[in-house]
Amino acid sequence: MEADLKTLEDKLTQFIALCRHLKSDNHTLRQELAQARSDVKVLRENMTEAETRLQAIIEQLPEEMS
Repeated sequence: MEADLKTLEDKLTQFIALCRHLKSDNHTLRQELAQARSDVKVLRENMTEAETRLQAIIEQLPEEMS
């Protein structure tokens, strides 16, 4: 009986440690995801700005002479 309780205690201790580790990993992953989403937003904004500038430059080019 004492051995069974010790085994259960050990398994419970391992389970608690695993839960803490997973909680920490989850927190880290959430932060990384938030940063990645922010980076994507900035990149999309930069692409839109570049597209607008490029379109303005194209509009300033003279028409081809036929």
